[in-house]
Amino acid sequence: MSQVIRFYEHGGPEVLKLETIDLPPPGPGEVRIHQHAAGLNFIDIYHRNGLYPVPLPSGLGQEGAGVVEAVGDGVTDFKVGDRVAYAGGPIGGYASDRNYPVKNLVKLPDGIGFEQAAAMMLQGLTSQYLLRQTYDVKAGDTILLHAAAGGVGLIATQWAKALGATVIGTVSSQAKADIASAHGCDHVFILSEVDLVKEVKNLTGGQGVPVVYDGIGKDTFMTSLDCLRPRGLMVSFGNASGAVPAFEPSLLAAKGSLYLTRPTLAPHIATRAALDKAAGELFEVVLSGKVKIEVNQRYPLADAAQAQIDLAARKTTGSTVLIPG
Repeated sequence: MSQVIRFYEHGGPEVLKLETIDLPPPGPGEVRIHQHAAGLNFIDIYHRNGLYPVPLPSGLGQEGAGVVEAVGDGVTDFKVGDRVAYAGGPIGGYASDRNYPVKNLVKLPDGIGFEQAAAMMLQGLTSQYLLRQTYDVKAGDTILLHAAAGGVGLIATQWAKALGATVIGTVSSQAKADIASAHGCDHVFILSEVDLVKEVKNLTGGQGVPVVYDGIGKDTFMTSLDCLRPRGLMVSFGNASGAVPAFEPSLLAAKGSLYLTRPTLAPHIATRAALDKAAGELFEVVLSGKVKIEVNQRYPLADAAQAQIDLAARKTTGSTVLIPG
């Protein structure tokens, strides 16, 4: 038996239902995981509300950690009792127990707990591809990172600092500004209180930054473009405020021959070698103490709807996990 969160129509948090289901044995290439924690992420809201539609009815959640309790045919790299974690599809992480394909699974090293793992896999692997693959941050770079006190924001800020970068961060309140600063963000601005373009240009000698990491979307997209130096890279990796409106590609030329990418995690960990490399870098930087993963909110699995409400209202900081009963 497994307790799971499911939904039967796209909509608001009220469509989420807690159910108890019979879990079949793991299929070929799968293991059954007894989950100790599941991660909460904005993409879960996009799946629920239909921004990223999924076939219905559906589970929810792309991140979790726990212990292998059974293995399916053909599984040789994982065994019963292994501590494991994952990020990515198939969705269904909001559950006490689930079957999951081993091609997307990694073993947890000693020193990383289940809640910490569930809180860091999706956001941490996202930070890895943003900083090490989408744009290879180097010592001396100055970068702009929106939502610097959020889950990805806190991890990416610490990681970028470890790489020797200067981080300009934006937040929505003074309380979040204090959190971002405490995690190494060099310059923190409350978006509603400043002319961000002016501040960024002042900090960069009028040039702008080489890269902007924008997970907010509609509310910040145009401002982000104006913060870039000529031939800079706009990395639009989320839509917390809504989808970016359509625009003419010639706008990128007018603003300095800018580059734009809209990356997602899956293509960056599509092979076992790529997943192991990305996860290995994440585990290394966390175990070294250079990046600290802080679980700032915990909700019972049954309260998944409230957790999503709080996340959407930007009431959360750092990472949030759901705890099965």
